[in-house]
Amino acid sequence: MSTTAKTTATKGKKYDGFTEEERDAMKERAKELKTSARRGTKTDPESDVLAKIAEMSESDRVIAERLHAVIKTNAPALTPKLWYGMPAYARDGKVVCFFQSAAKFKTRYATLGFSDGANLDEGAIWPTSFALTELTADDEARIGALVKQAVS
Repeated sequence: MSTTAKTTATKGKKYDGFTEEERDAMKERAKELKTSARRGTKTDPESDVLAKIAEMSESDRVIAERLHAVIKTNAPALTPKLWYGMPAYARDGKVVCFFQSAAKFKTRYATLGFSDGANLDEGAIWPTSFALTELTADDEARIGALVKQAVS
């Protein structure tokens, strides 16, 4: 029996490989690619990011707005863009860091993540994502330093 055909003993439902939230994120990514292809590089995608942030629940929105400001201040070379329906920041078209709201994936915390394009290597092991429940001034300073390192 394939993995997708297995049923879970606890819920009696079939597992189809992706959660509803994951499927929605993939649909948003496809929509982003179509929009990008239609408009080309003539417009600034930052307005799309700010609009997506404005749609978030209050707790996620507050964090996303602060992250946006911290990233823009500390890594002005990064370009804001939507990535799977969430704010992301890219260099030469490749995502360096991104935000995932808690509400979108029904988790207890939002996430700031870094892709493999981020220069955060420290030996053989280093963090690539951080759980966020709020942002203090110290947190913002730490994130600012991480973003600077990521683009160095």
